[in-house]
Amino acid sequence: MLAGGVERKALTSPQDSGSFSIDDLRGGVPNVAGLILNVMASLKLAVSLVLTFVLAVHGRDPDVTTDFVVPPGVNASTITGEFFTFRELRDFSAPAGTFASKKVTHVEFPALTGLGVGVTLLEYRPKTVNPPHTHPRGTELLFVLSGSLDVGVVDSANKLYSATISKGDLFVFPQGLVHFQINKSAKKPARAISAFGSSNAGTISLPRNVFGSGIDDAVLLSAFQITADELKALKAPFQPTM
Repeated sequence: MLAGGVERKALTSPQDSGSFSIDDLRGGVPNVAGLILNVMASLKLAVSLVLTFVLAVHGRDPDVTTDFVVPPGVNASTITGEFFTFRELRDFSAPAGTFASKKVTHVEFPALTGLGVGVTLLEYRPKTVNPPHTHPRGTELLFVLSGSLDVGVVDSANKLYSATISKGDLFVFPQGLVHFQINKSAKKPARAISAFGSSNAGTISLPRNVFGSGIDDAVLLSAFQITADELKALKAPFQPTM
């Protein structure tokens, strides 16, 4: 009861209301410590959310503030429909007995710059494989045009998700995860087209980047627990030819 007969109403705790008053401070040091801990927890959450957003943004194409990006040195008034047209996939074909692909990024097709999309046409001759690899800057959506493929993706917990997909099927490979495709047919080729959530998703081929990048032999021998002869055989396909 306050002076003058006015009754003081009970205050909710800082934990209940998310705020505090002078009366809370009069409750002693424990209450102040609790408030500080609450504020620190809130700040930690806010910083985590900001960092997550920043990393997500920088992992993809930057936003453009115009309808499309005009290449340096090009007068926008001279651009026609040809600028938005790409014709170099028409005659693509993998050599016999191989897997091959034709990528279309902003490098090959400047109109894609800043638009956050790219494609790759892939052909798998019988009994060929697109070896394990990742795309660090974009998710891949694979659409089978003909034939059949066995595909798989491995998550950060080392779990494999695999499927057999045929003409008309889609399979998605999340950004940055290791994945592969193989055509197990001994007679029929397969063709597919991949769409990417980036105009330059990038490719890190595990066999090539591990065994063909010049990593010290001692590191590879220890990591894979193999002999020097086995390592030499693994590196052979990625050595320069004379």
